[in-house]
Amino acid sequence: MMTLRQATRMGAAVVLVGLVGATGCGPTAYKITPVPAQEDLRETVVLSEGGLFPAKIAQIEVDGLIMNHRRFSLWSEGENPVSLFLEKLDKASSDPAVKAVVLRINSPGGSVTGSDMMYNEVLAFKKRTGRPVVAVMMDVAASGGYYLACSADEIIAQPTTVTGSIGVIMQTVSFAGTMSKLGISADAIKSGKMKDAGSPLRPMKPEEREVFQKLIDQFYGRFVAVVTAGRSGKLTEARIRELADGRVYSAQQALELGFIDRIGTYKESLTAVKERIGAKRLCVVAYQRPTDYKPNIYADTPAPAPQVNLVNIQLPEVWSNPAPQFLYLWAPGQ
Repeated sequence: MMTLRQATRMGAAVVLVGLVGATGCGPTAYKITPVPAQEDLRETVVLSEGGLFPAKIAQIEVDGLIMNHRRFSLWSEGENPVSLFLEKLDKASSDPAVKAVVLRINSPGGSVTGSDMMYNEVLAFKKRTGRPVVAVMMDVAASGGYYLACSADEIIAQPTTVTGSIGVIMQTVSFAGTMSKLGISADAIKSGKMKDAGSPLRPMKPEEREVFQKLIDQFYGRFVAVVTAGRSGKLTEARIRELADGRVYSAQQALELGFIDRIGTYKESLTAVKERIGAKRLCVVAYQRPTDYKPNIYADTPAPAPQVNLVNIQLPEVWSNPAPQFLYLWAPGQ
């Protein structure tokens, strides 16, 4: 009989069958899949239109919060979205067969710096390779998600996309009231009066708010400049400032206002890519870790948060750090 170690060495998936004692619902299969030692990105064909010599394009997904740190995950250490994004861009850049890149964005935004880093990496990719980049918006491409889209040569939205939310927010929390009720006080020993500005352990002072507001205004100006550059010829800076009050827009509204170039389904977006590069047929590839599986172009949808006893135990990532955070983020209610 083949041992588990022998099966693993052969690269076979091993299935163990056990019983669920607490529920009595019958046998449950547990699949143990050997993981390759090399974690380099692998290329997978997610759409092929056949024919001889179809044009190869790379589909790069941007899903969830854009943060320059590893994402919280109950079951794994997670990926750094900015690092993973650059890794995928570099892989597309190093492949001379790739004729264009499609950024498939499904994100409410994220940190100011994370969004800006990804934006600049796309600009560097275009300058280095001379290949076009098309941004395709899915459910949401708001705030930092739209910021990133402005790096593309063309922005296409699904008919049901929500976009916009041009602006900056600094989310803070204060535990001062609760601490007072519990008889707890905070006493910071600091080198300067602003060293603990934004502390969650006491109310914010007016002069601290003024300092943070100036930073917010600067980051907002940066956002407006990025949109002005990306929508050159379609929107002026004055018009952008008039429209950029933080609200979101539907795809139809965004098209009428000039924030996007066209509305279409994802496959219609691929037709636009063919027109741009002069191709009749496409071969669309995606990049993923060896343990990931992508059967088609719609495969990389963010999974829901893990639940225990029907209670969602995953907190929003922006709550993971109580310190002030500057965000290009659409997050109503947070």
